[in-house]
This record gives sequence, C-alpha cells and structure tokens, in this order.
Amino acid sequence: MNELEKMLRGDVPASPDEARAAAERFAARAADEGLADVAYALVDSPLGRLLVAQTKRGLVELAYGGEEPDSMLAELSEKLSPRVLEAPGKLDDVRRQLDEYFGGRRTDFDVPIDWSLSRGFTQRVLQATAKVPFGQLATYRDMATKAGNERAVRAAGNALGSNHIPIVVPCHRIIRTGGALGGYTGGLERKEYLLQLEGVLL
Repeated sequence: MNELEKMLRGDVPASPDEARAAAERFAARAADEGLADVAYALVDSPLGRLLVAQTKRGLVELAYGGEEPDSMLAELSEKLSPRVLEAPGKLDDVRRQLDEYFGGRRTDFDVPIDWSLSRGFTQRVLQATAKVPFGQLATYRDMATKAGNERAVRAAGNALGSNHIPIVVPCHRIIRTGGALGGYTGGLERKEYLLQLEGVLL
C-alpha cells in the first residue's frame, strides 16, 4: 500500500501540505505510467489564470478562464479522453516558456502541438497562424489564402475564434485588412496587451 492509499484510508495523519504533496506525487506517477491521456495545469499570467493541457503528442489546450476550469476539463474529457489528470510537472516546459514570453525573454514557442481539437480548413488556418512571427501582423485574408481559399475570410475569422491554443498559436497577430484589430477569443483587451508586449502597439 502506498503513502497516498494510506492517507486516503486514514492510516497516516496528514497535514494539508503533506496531502497535497502526496497527491502531486501520485499524479506525476500516474502520468509517467501512462494512466492519463491528458495532463493539465493551471498557470498564473498577466492575463489571468490559464489552463494548459497536453497529450502525448503535444500542447492541446491553452485557455483563458482558468479560475473556473471545470467546464474546460469536461470538454477535454468529452473530446479527447476521460483520463484527464492534473499533473503540473508534465507541463513545466510550457509553463517556463510562457513565463519567459510574458517576461519579455522569449519571442517564439518551441513546444510540440497536438492539433486534434481542430479539423480541415480550421486546422489549416491555425497552422498558418502558428507561423506568423513575433512582432508581425497578418490579416484574416492572408490566413484564408494560406489555408487554401482566399475568399473564405469570414471562415478564417471563425477558425481563429475557435483557437484552442492562443498565445502559442498567435491569433492575436491577425487583424482586419483595413488595420482594425478585429475580435479575439480572450477579449480585445488581451489582444491589445499581447500586441503591446510584442511592440506592435504603442
């Protein structure tokens, strides 16, 4: 019987810190042994708490609104696998890169991406968006063209609005043809913040 099982049975008195540490060790071991298909962590950022999740293939979700993650976790469970486990250690690299980005020490992300929450034209738009460099802008029409249909500007906007991996897949760098910022899944204030961080907006 392991330490966590003993605590759960009440055989070992545990302080809240001991119980939390045991739960973290249990989660890490479960993730290491492949008992979880999706590992997630909650990350504090200047834009509020983020939920980040990854599969064995890579980063699959980076969502605003991590203060209340239940609905996002339910969606991951439904769309990917019910074996979703909080395992912050599995996301150390992503969390470090986010910290460096927000601290002005990183201009691109080099984490593998799992595109399985998008399909077809939407996935092609997001893959094209992932290639837009730090500090540069592109238009919805540019993304539609790169995804194979230059006239599907509105569909490109919808694809960007359904981006499951904002910041890393930088949909904040996509604007309207006339120069207006357009929409953003995290709200226009967050888009402006990210563009200011990258030196695009003063």
